[in-house]
Amino acid sequence: MRRGLGFGLLSGAIGVGLVATTAMTAEATTYEGGVSFSNVVFNNGNPIVVGTTNKVSVPLTFTVKSTSALDDWEVFAYRGTLGKSDYGLALSEIEYSCSKSTSGGVTIRACKREISIDPRHMPSGNGGSLVNGDATAWKTAGRGYKTSGSADTDGLSGTVTLQRYSRLTANASPEPAVKGKKITVTGVVQRADWSAHKYVNYGDRKVYLQFKPSGSDTYTSVKYAYASSTGKLSTTVTADKSGTWRWKYYGNSTTGASTSTGDSVTVG
Repeated sequence: MRRGLGFGLLSGAIGVGLVATTAMTAEATTYEGGVSFSNVVFNNGNPIVVGTTNKVSVPLTFTVKSTSALDDWEVFAYRGTLGKSDYGLALSEIEYSCSKSTSGGVTIRACKREISIDPRHMPSGNGGSLVNGDATAWKTAGRGYKTSGSADTDGLSGTVTLQRYSRLTANASPEPAVKGKKITVTGVVQRADWSAHKYVNYGDRKVYLQFKPSGSDTYTSVKYAYASSTGKLSTTVTADKSGTWRWKYYGNSTTGASTSTGDSVTVG
């Protein structure tokens, strides 16, 4: 049974949505004693990319060691000072499995869980939803609930990074094109605005134009272009062969990578 924490961890079934994080192999610092967490990995170590409305589900794996009997245990992400000014991601989690072994009086549990985050549902301390300032590294912690009634909270060394979802459009013209003439490829770069709960144009981004010849499964970067201050993209290439054009943005520390849908052009 999962327990809800005062700063945003919720009981419940799977939802949809969440994060990425780094692996932590070192044992956590014990606050009250008797419980420690290690090998914590959210979302297979990948960054967390969240949009404006959809929940996202990701895996969480960790090891918890205890010298005291436990009723329950959990790992969570938070911002602020643990136990004082913190607020956490509003998560729900379900457990897939938790293997158990004992060595030298220490109980070792290797756990696999699934966690979800809803960008529209955050603790009251953060206005009820994600805001743009949440696109950063979050601290992590673990908590063990002892059978005796006390709880042991461990601060962990790793972080969980939330990123804003980005998206691209692409349009190549003319269609069909004449061999040796110019093809113009346009598009728009956008990213999630968590504070406004909508997608907004994302200007001044370096975006790569990619091409896949007809009959091939592989895209190759041809050139790059910078989006205008309003997020608009436009560049020209020489029509050489039939194929599909698309834009690729590799993201940054606050914004996830994205790839547009391809637009096919026949060259004759």
